[in-house]
Amino acid sequence: MLSPIAMNPPPPIPPAPEPSAAPIDPRSWTRLLMVMERLAASIDLTEVLALVIDALRDTLGADRATVYEFDSATGDLVVHQAHGVEKFRFSTKAEGAGGIAGQCARTGKIINLPDAYEDPRFNKDVDRKTGYRTRSMLTVPLMSFDGTLEGVAQVLNKGSEANPAAFSAADEALARALASQGAVAIRRAKLMLAERRKQKLERDLDLARDIQQSSFPQSVPQMPGYDIAAGSIPSEETGGDTYDLLDWSTFCEGKRGLLFVLADATGHGVGPALSVAQFRGMFRMGARLGADVETISRLADAQLEADLPLGRFVTACFAHLDPPTGLLTYDSAGQAPLVIVRAGGPGSRVEEIPANGVPAGVAPEIESEPVEPLELRPGDTFLLLSDGYFEAPSPDGRYLGLDPIADVVQRNPTMPACDLLAEINRLTEAFAGGSVVPDDRTAIVIRRL
Repeated sequence: MLSPIAMNPPPPIPPAPEPSAAPIDPRSWTRLLMVMERLAASIDLTEVLALVIDALRDTLGADRATVYEFDSATGDLVVHQAHGVEKFRFSTKAEGAGGIAGQCARTGKIINLPDAYEDPRFNKDVDRKTGYRTRSMLTVPLMSFDGTLEGVAQVLNKGSEANPAAFSAADEALARALASQGAVAIRRAKLMLAERRKQKLERDLDLARDIQQSSFPQSVPQMPGYDIAAGSIPSEETGGDTYDLLDWSTFCEGKRGLLFVLADATGHGVGPALSVAQFRGMFRMGARLGADVETISRLADAQLEADLPLGRFVTACFAHLDPPTGLLTYDSAGQAPLVIVRAGGPGSRVEEIPANGVPAGVAPEIESEPVEPLELRPGDTFLLLSDGYFEAPSPDGRYLGLDPIADVVQRNPTMPACDLLAEINRLTEAFAGGSVVPDDRTAIVIRRL
């Protein structure tokens, strides 16, 4: 009797291998490498998009291709470059939105349709509008190196009308390779475009700053018996403050004294800078016509109310100093406080004068309250400061206020006005702890000798 032979169980039968992708034609790889070189060399977004769609069409032997750029801010796909289609955009946010391209954008997966009309997601409206007949369709996500969706590409109708074909697995591999390179090229082109725009904006802001700074008085007119200084420091490239000082006799025959204005528009930057530039122009026109400060203020208020958008306004103080008498006539539209530090050194009296009207551009029907002129006596100092001084913040959240500024004036009763203004600026910056003061600072300092 034969002894039984120990037998191991038979090894499991391995699963049948999935059909491998058809080999890619070496000529396609050569063409792909050429396209990659061209994509790497281009930084123009329009050129990059055109290269991608032409490469997809030609490399895959298709009839047409489209590249949808993804707008991450809105979730839209935007067509800038396509064969036979004009520019348009559509949303991809909701489930089912945007048809096949929207589905590709949401899932980040290739969609290969041998017959687009058999898929309910396919939107036939474009074909109806253009008279084109879509047969096969390959839709590919353009994913950048960090997984960010840059867009979606669609390739239509492989083969010819007489000899149509479906897109193969080899086509998908080629499309995926082209898409990844195209996505990186699109990202790079967008970054370069953003950098060019940033540089242009910086040049424009520099130019705007130069124009605004040149509009300020190049020299401060001096009146006999007075020491006068003025200046403006914007918190950004351009500021929302302005000032002007005129020897009125050089602008209008029969007039005399110092005519001046300080204005502060809501906000700071280019928009407010335009508002106060307009304001300064109206001030100068009024000066040339010989109008008094109340008339200039009233007309400027009415014009700004007509021109400024809702919620925008300008605080301003128009004033005229008559040197022989020391009388200062003013009309203050929300610009406050006006400050007089009386002669006497430390402990001298400080007068805070409130505005007598509402800011310009708010309600021109509200008339300013009539006020008596202020009198500057020998040794007195008049300060007209924008709120960038009083509201300068410390690192712990406190505001500078008026008292420290008045103290600088009181402790330096004979200091020249320009040095006094420099000292006030140093005080403000030191109070802010070396950080940038977040608002524009504009000042007019008048000392009667």
